[in-house]
Amino acid sequence: MQWLVCGESQVPQGQQWLTGAEAARASTMRFSKRRTEYLLRRYAGKCAVAAAVGHASDPVSLGRIAVLNRMTGAPYVEVDGRALGLDISLTDRAGWSVCLVGPDLGAVGVDLEIVELRSDGFVRDFLTAAERDIVATAPGSDGPDAAANLIWSAKESALKVLRTGLRADTRTVEVVLEDPSGIGAGAGDWQRLHVVSGAGRFPGWWRRDGVFLLTVVAATGLAEPPHVLPGSADLSQAEPIHSWVNQPLVE
Repeated sequence: MQWLVCGESQVPQGQQWLTGAEAARASTMRFSKRRTEYLLRRYAGKCAVAAAVGHASDPVSLGRIAVLNRMTGAPYVEVDGRALGLDISLTDRAGWSVCLVGPDLGAVGVDLEIVELRSDGFVRDFLTAAERDIVATAPGSDGPDAAANLIWSAKESALKVLRTGLRADTRTVEVVLEDPSGIGAGAGDWQRLHVVSGAGRFPGWWRRDGVFLLTVVAATGLAEPPHVLPGSADLSQAEPIHSWVNQPLVE
């Protein structure tokens, strides 16, 4: 499994890099936030696939790559209408997108969050007692907020694996961090976690890069963390972007 990061500023202008169906769908999106996130995720997916298989990454070549969705909503890719035997998993937050690419990612969830203030009510309502203890004892000046967002991210990843999303009570899955001491450090190294639910124990990994937190959870496997692909942006240097705020509607 490999991963790649893209930011809003990298998304090309024009539509050469999109398939006809992707361009048509984007044109129906009138809210800037929705369209920007859609295009960002597509671009991250295409760039990750291109880097993984050695495909050219100029706009015309990327236009030959289609990011599609199965009936479950899970994304997959085709090149020139042919399946590659590769799956992708996508997430985005605050102007940045992460794409995982690899074979058979149907039972893998990935989620990107930022370190932001989480209220006591949020922690009380959405986290289990054991998770609340992790938040309360997290080291560093922003440790409690980082821990709350990390746990939330891992829950989102696990609920993607379970195919329930946030329709489920988030306390039905419990995040266990192998070593929570790095929460406030932002060192950018992968750390182990696992998520316990009624369906079993799911292995996973997490990392903090600057103000961003990334989690990956799988139904099985994940003996090794994802490997970064060539051409990936450096998430540790990324700043959150909210470009849609000043222009909520597409002009």
